[in-house]
Amino acid sequence: MPKNPKPGEWRAADLSHQYVASYKPFNFVDGEGVRCSLYVSGCMFACPGCYNLAAQNFRYGKPYTQELEDRIMKDLAQPYVQGLTLLGGEPFLNTQVCLKICRRIRKEFGHTKDIWSWTGYKWDELMQETEDKLELLRLLDILVDGRFLQAQMDLTLQFRGSANQRIIDVPASLKSGKVVIWSRLVR
Repeated sequence: MPKNPKPGEWRAADLSHQYVASYKPFNFVDGEGVRCSLYVSGCMFACPGCYNLAAQNFRYGKPYTQELEDRIMKDLAQPYVQGLTLLGGEPFLNTQVCLKICRRIRKEFGHTKDIWSWTGYKWDELMQETEDKLELLRLLDILVDGRFLQAQMDLTLQFRGSANQRIIDVPASLKSGKVVIWSRLVR
């Protein structure tokens, strides 16, 4: 089984080395529409069957740079790009990188570009987490939550690997105080 942290136990400031496993512009698999995907390095959940095992290492890949950030912003500026996706590794254990790019997206694009993120955290766990994680959550439009569970793997699910994971409308959930599932969920 994956590891289960106590609230605030895993802190990005203590764990992240601000590395990026990879950056993939103009893809169609990491959320709705044409997307730019930033894969951050480092994850503590250690989900058995993880599809990106190498990215569990916090020093995998290369350091995040201003040059990469500028490239991401240039790619996002293309009119056919719907938004940015944060994956990993674990974005919520790399808030230094993720907050920097998400703040800039909101400053330069407002909400004309959406931001998706995958996380091993469950929504209720994030609600008990550190301020940096809560700030990142508030900048998102869509969150796919929950650890990957190999026993519940289902490759027919929309944008998820296991049946326990949910696609959450973040602004609607924060407004209502309870989880609101993404309205375009098909399966």
